[in-house]
Amino acid sequence: MDLDLDVPVWAWVGLGAVIVVMLAIDLLAHRGAHVIKFKEAAIWSAVWVAIALVFGGIVFWAYGAEAGTAYTTAWLLEKSLSVDNLFVFALIFGYFKVPREYQHRVLFFGVFGALIFRGIFLGVGVAVVERFTVILFAFGAVLLWSAWKMLKDDDEDMDPSTNIGVRMLKKIVPLKDEYHGQKFFIKEAGKRYGTPLLAVVAAIEAADLIFAVDSVPAVLAVSDEAFIVYSSNAFAILGLRSLFFLLSGLLERFHLLSKALAFILAFIGVKLFFQAGHEVISPTIPHIPTWISLSVIVVSLTLAIVLSLRRPAPPAEVEPGTGTDATTDVGTDTTTDVGTDTTTDVGTDTTTDVGTDTTTDARH
Repeated sequence: MDLDLDVPVWAWVGLGAVIVVMLAIDLLAHRGAHVIKFKEAAIWSAVWVAIALVFGGIVFWAYGAEAGTAYTTAWLLEKSLSVDNLFVFALIFGYFKVPREYQHRVLFFGVFGALIFRGIFLGVGVAVVERFTVILFAFGAVLLWSAWKMLKDDDEDMDPSTNIGVRMLKKIVPLKDEYHGQKFFIKEAGKRYGTPLLAVVAAIEAADLIFAVDSVPAVLAVSDEAFIVYSSNAFAILGLRSLFFLLSGLLERFHLLSKALAFILAFIGVKLFFQAGHEVISPTIPHIPTWISLSVIVVSLTLAIVLSLRRPAPPAEVEPGTGTDATTDVGTDTTTDVGTDTTTDVGTDTTTDVGTDTTTDARH
């Protein structure tokens, strides 16, 4: 949808000021390491949603219903797509065994980086679309491919140990295996080392860059107005941390959400094809109005949540032998073998292998 808003510089400055102030308040409110409970997460989620909706009301008032609807649709679209991020965040936290009281700090810096990188990607995307409208065909194809991958549940096979962010970080900073509170860096013998917490931030940032491949084309299908696309993305991303803690432990219950998100991505991809055809091929090709996109998103998410609760997923079957071997690679190769290779010869030799080789002679 083409919107040509005359957004003054002070509006951009005001948007930036709101984001910085809210980040500062959030950081001060969570300056001490503690576990984010459901009630606290619910309150903060309500705060972020309220701020986003108030800003949307300002857009409605200042620029009209068309711009307001575009903002609301883009915000809700990004908010819904971010749910898929939460599954990956949970996977990363589980792999690196991040203590729950440190998870908010990791997500804070992850969100901070996401705001910067997403702004860059959206700025480039808007500029490219303005000059080369035909690129919308490519964006549509990307979304259809992403929808297909989501339907196949490819994220379930994601291995955090191969995360490109972690691999690049290891080439720059030597990493320790032990957590040191909320510190990202420590010094030992005059040498600076990164902690596993730093590796987790790198993994989160890399994951968000991958998700940007979906979200940037998706939001550009709603609007190519820079102020609309960035503000909607920013407010959706700001609420990502509280949403994670709010839904933590409940993600598996909403087992149909991934199907709904795949459908939404596919719908937006088709919308991009119609939009590109309308602008590049012929004006007679219809384009899908923004209010229809908003309706599809709301209905799809609602149905997925309701049906997930009414028809719970069957319990996952655990294959025999799983859950015994655990390997965590953070900076160095660390292998823990607990209870797998155990040989006991009563009255003679007893050998127990628990991470290191320990031999006890119990004959006497």
